[in-house]
Amino acid sequence: MTEIAPTLQAEHMSSAAAFHTPLHAPSEENQWWRSSVIYQVYPRSFRDSNGDGVGDLPGITAELGSLADLSVDAVWLSPFFTSPQRDGGYDVADYCDVDPLFGTLSDFDALVARADQLGIRVIVDLVPNHCSSDHVLFRAALAAPAGSDERAMFIFRDGCGPDGSTPPNNWQSHFGGPAWTRTTNDDGAPGQWYLHLFDSSQPDFNWDNPAVRDEFERVLRFWLDRGVGGFRVDVAHALIKADGLPDWGGRADGGSSEGFPGWEAPMFGQDEVHAIYRRWRSILAEYAGERILCAEASIDPLPRLTDWVRADEMHQAFNFAYLHHPWNAHSLRDVISSSLTAFDAVEAPTTWVLSNHDVVRHVSRFGLGSGTPRGGDGIGRGDAQPDLATGLARARAASLAMFALPGGIYLYQGEELGLPDHTSMPDGARQDPTFARTGGERLGRDGCRVPLPWQADEPSSGFGSPGTTATPWLPQPEGWAGFARDVQAADGDSTLSMYRAALQLRRDLRLGAGSLSWSRTFEQTNVVAFRNGDILVMLNMGEFAVPLPSGSVIASSAPGAADDGSLAPDACVWIMSTAG
Repeated sequence: MTEIAPTLQAEHMSSAAAFHTPLHAPSEENQWWRSSVIYQVYPRSFRDSNGDGVGDLPGITAELGSLADLSVDAVWLSPFFTSPQRDGGYDVADYCDVDPLFGTLSDFDALVARADQLGIRVIVDLVPNHCSSDHVLFRAALAAPAGSDERAMFIFRDGCGPDGSTPPNNWQSHFGGPAWTRTTNDDGAPGQWYLHLFDSSQPDFNWDNPAVRDEFERVLRFWLDRGVGGFRVDVAHALIKADGLPDWGGRADGGSSEGFPGWEAPMFGQDEVHAIYRRWRSILAEYAGERILCAEASIDPLPRLTDWVRADEMHQAFNFAYLHHPWNAHSLRDVISSSLTAFDAVEAPTTWVLSNHDVVRHVSRFGLGSGTPRGGDGIGRGDAQPDLATGLARARAASLAMFALPGGIYLYQGEELGLPDHTSMPDGARQDPTFARTGGERLGRDGCRVPLPWQADEPSSGFGSPGTTATPWLPQPEGWAGFARDVQAADGDSTLSMYRAALQLRRDLRLGAGSLSWSRTFEQTNVVAFRNGDILVMLNMGEFAVPLPSGSVIASSAPGAADDGSLAPDACVWIMSTAG
């Protein structure tokens, strides 16, 4: 039996005095997005309906019932627009059409109709900072002369030095290398430079130009008219750049670095961006059904991030501080407290997320112990490998604790199956542009984007339609079939079963609209313990088992984790209590 920490006493946990004053009061506003569970679908890797090795919109439609079983309020679709797919669809060539890789506009309409039948909203991923170099507007800009209206849609500048051979400033691409690429004139002579904060095939729009703003308002209305429930806005902090495009000595992603606080980054977080989102919010308000905006805004510190979710701007913003929390009780309590305090100050809900398409899945991340993935992008064959048993136990426990928090939750496809990253992917299979632009120094994000396993006994673990044998666009690791949905659906102790049961309880008990009160008993320990309504949540992030108070355990992250009256390490439980 696991050793029990001798100094912890839990018998008084049933007393109201054992808890601090609620840090966050229950929400009285009955708005779905304040307590939502939103499931992210990465279309290329969700389900392949036609056997070509790539996921598609009909595949998503066919499996929406599986997502309804998770009690989700909405699905967020990563980009499915027309694209050359140099960056997984985040390089958009046509914002108002479906790439043939994924289907047609009719397929999209069928998806929305099926989702509506199931009570699920569809959130579209909008990429307004940049487009593909294949976009008709950028092709027109390249063909036009310097100073033209066509070039004014993007950020073109003359180079520095006598022959203009030096980039206009020292900004670096988030994917590695310079953030500027030089053009070639019709006569073969070197021309102007254009800005791309990401890949060279992703030119940044010039959001100082009213024509760019008009174009995206057209795009918003196109999808709103087709019934979407809102938009997740990619790189929402980057649209406006500082006047004069001054040099920057901090990190390429605009984050904090020694001597260069992130809020000074000239390419991110400029105040003028908020007028754009106020306008977008007013457009959404013209449509019935509480359509929403969610910001992917990598902004620190937290009180500054909340500028994006003021009452007349976006409804939600991703909480990256929470996403990146280490396996440490004190750090977790701090980020939860600071998040609730910051977002409460602007009367907005915070969101909670543990995995997405840009980071190492939390099963692998928590299995690394104190280590972190190389470059923040992935884990490769030459890196320390995660302890997947520990990682899965911690991931299940962290997820169960997150489900009890007030606010909104984002799930990334496959986390309900306990999927880890593919950490031994051959270099030749990698497709993330980060890998190529850094010469392999940064592995990229392919490891978390591997196609899902659906049926253990089918080729490619059932990712493709029955009877098809096409090779998936990214290779699945060995043992993937053991995570298959059909296997887990038949196992009452599986990760999938835990997610289904806990998310249904979250909905039934309205925990997303609830409150949070920290336990006094455990506040200086390795146990994260809080109350939300009548539920006591305990997450043991220490090395010893801890005694449990009286009450009925209604949810547990692991079979037997609380059978002997104590909570095992790397486990979480919910206990029903009626304490005042």
